[in-house]
Amino acid sequence: MPKAHVYKRDHINTDEIIPARYLNTDNEAELAKHCLEDLDADFVNKVKPGDCIVAGEDFGCGSSREHAVWAIRGAGILAVIAKSFARIFYRNAINNGFYVIESADALEKIDNGDELEIDYKTGLIKNRTADIDIKFEPLPEFAREIIEDGGLLNHITKTIK
Repeated sequence: MPKAHVYKRDHINTDEIIPARYLNTDNEAELAKHCLEDLDADFVNKVKPGDCIVAGEDFGCGSSREHAVWAIRGAGILAVIAKSFARIFYRNAINNGFYVIESADALEKIDNGDELEIDYKTGLIKNRTADIDIKFEPLPEFAREIIEDGGLLNHITKTIK
């Protein structure tokens, strides 16, 4: 079951998600090796496929680089749950087929290592460890379709066939 990696702070920027010194590649596996290393040097050793990141407000602020989404996705993260997202990061995530969840309550109701189950369609996070439910406003259907199709380019290709 996916586990939460909780960062109890606001304004985690794209330079902290993937430092600029690693932007010489678009290979997700390579980027993943350095995901969050300036924020949490041990992150890549702790994360498992399907885990989630939980953070405060304005996640993904800073420069508009798709590399930030690629690094997180490459590390195996299933979704980022935050109080809010920088708009460019939010849109880059959807365009690249990656789930972002805005929740005002998640940071206070999820602890590091908690096991989570997410229903993206109904807008419900089940914190299995704490035995509580956290509601969120689900993404609109068109955004979920883009994510489920693997990103905007795949979605466009699928819809024009």
